[in-house]
Amino acid sequence: MSSKPTVCLTFDFDAISLWMARNMTTPGPVSRGEFGAHAIPRILALLRRHDVTSTFFIPGHTIESYPRKTSMVVEAGHEIAAHGYAHEPVSTLSEAEERDVLGRSVSLIQSLTGTPPLGYRTPSFDFTPHTVRLLEEAGFEYDSSLMGTDTVPYFARTNDRCPSDGPFEFGPASSILELPVSWTLDDYPHLEFVRTNSFVMPGLQDPASMFDMFLRDVQFMLENDANRVCTVTLHPQVIGRGARMIALERFIEAVLDLGVSFSTCADAARSARARLGTM
Repeated sequence: MSSKPTVCLTFDFDAISLWMARNMTTPGPVSRGEFGAHAIPRILALLRRHDVTSTFFIPGHTIESYPRKTSMVVEAGHEIAAHGYAHEPVSTLSEAEERDVLGRSVSLIQSLTGTPPLGYRTPSFDFTPHTVRLLEEAGFEYDSSLMGTDTVPYFARTNDRCPSDGPFEFGPASSILELPVSWTLDDYPHLEFVRTNSFVMPGLQDPASMFDMFLRDVQFMLENDANRVCTVTLHPQVIGRGARMIALERFIEAVLDLGVSFSTCADAARSARARLGTM
């Protein structure tokens, strides 16, 4: 477990579940989810070429729908972490429903890997007042959904209060180590085109420019504090196409040239916990 600057290159293997969560289950959007499974072998081959071990956040629905592809991720030595069952925005669930979804996803991951997951990422970086407590109850070690810092891991809080007539009331720290994320370090809003009856997300930006921006965040981390973690969020159905794969490989090479290592989220979280002290 390194105390050097680290990049966690993570993949949200949502597949069809992403479109289910939007009630978009006609053949067109479903085929976009299918492409995520199609891209898994080429992503694993790229990571293998550069000896990069990653964390794949996988919904339970993907595990059930693509057992061979998810087994390939396990066989390649990557960490599997929880990501809901069918990419449910947890803020739409009751506390009991959120607990049930979490338990179902844990059970499916344990069946896939032989051990329960250590980490969790809420679908779409959504969150509820109950999420941290439910993660503690389920025995998780870390979460990677919040944005309270950029590259500084911290312990997620419970029981925050936001009164309308006074200052924000910060709750106590929990035992859940937070590896912060950001939409700016997520390929989906940069690259993916989505059109519905109510909005258009244009996406379709140049992947090389996106990864150049990602690299500048890594450089900033390196120049300001070595003991930090930069978490990058990618989606196989987004990043898995040709030009984007070429840009991803160049990003990996550039990070390695900086002397920065890649790590699973579990290893990065345990290293950060050792520095911060166990809660």
